[in-house]
Amino acid sequence: MTEYVSTTAGLFALPDWAKDDLSDLKGHQKHDLIDGDEGGEIASTYEKAREEVVSAQQEAGLDRIVDGQLRWDDMLAHPLAVHDAVETRGIVRYYDNNNFYREPVVSGELDFSGDVASELETTAELADGEDLQAVLPGPYSLAELATDEHYGDHADFLAAIADFLAGEVEAFPEVETLYLLEPSLVEDAPEDGLDERASEAIDTVAAATDADVVAHPYWGALEEKTYAHLLDADIDAVGFDFVSEQEDNLYNIQEYGATDDISLALVDGQNTLVEDPEAVRDRTDWVFDQIPVTDFETVYLTTNTGTFHLPYNKHEAKLEILAEAADLAEVTAA
Repeated sequence: MTEYVSTTAGLFALPDWAKDDLSDLKGHQKHDLIDGDEGGEIASTYEKAREEVVSAQQEAGLDRIVDGQLRWDDMLAHPLAVHDAVETRGIVRYYDNNNFYREPVVSGELDFSGDVASELETTAELADGEDLQAVLPGPYSLAELATDEHYGDHADFLAAIADFLAGEVEAFPEVETLYLLEPSLVEDAPEDGLDERASEAIDTVAAATDADVVAHPYWGALEEKTYAHLLDADIDAVGFDFVSEQEDNLYNIQEYGATDDISLALVDGQNTLVEDPEAVRDRTDWVFDQIPVTDFETVYLTTNTGTFHLPYNKHEAKLEILAEAADLAEVTAA
């Protein structure tokens, strides 16, 4: 019987009170952003906010609890932005949208950091035995967003990013699922040869954990060759952003098949419109009606992106929708 799992892509909105407090505590200049050494009131505020977002997920009934990446000023670049061998420079636009990040310039060896593992240790304590999910940028996306001034070769740089992320994953507490966010596979699709290396890099990270690994592209659908190579990676599921693109995602599954598990992004992480749980369940059924393989072992129901730009009350409502939609889908499947 198929298991339906409600979860998110992480990258949560901050509670309103925390946003206000941190605005006063941190300031708004580049040097005020998180560098991994924050303490005092700033660290205390993030700790209280983490407690709140973990509690909200538990109350909503989500099947996977995430940290929410509340400290991440750079929504994907954070693991590099706080690394000692990385210098952050100017503000750069993420792809073709209104999100921005500090350009991480790698100037030395990417050795172990432990920043994300430390966050997860705290979250694991708060989750109190409930299934934990880790969220990281995928190696291809992180390499594409960064600038290399140390390794000197694109293939070597991608491999170094993958090894760095694998080292971070090895330090994680026990997690049930790992989501690797890979929007660059859509927005900046790899060329011939690089698509295979991107798959190998994801393999490297996935091999560092016993958790179920989901490669989660978003903001569209993968090109055919990219998708075919991704299926060769040793992952448990591929994510499909049905919020942004339906036909091309369906085509990939119809033409090339899918992994034993699947992640369906059916809730919009950037739109304040709150979906109806029955509508989400119906969209799940609609997807399965269109594809030849429907006997998945696990179906993850999730947002397509993080909810970091949403008002906090809308973010909470989306959590509840996902949890209820997964419950409805379980009943329908039964």
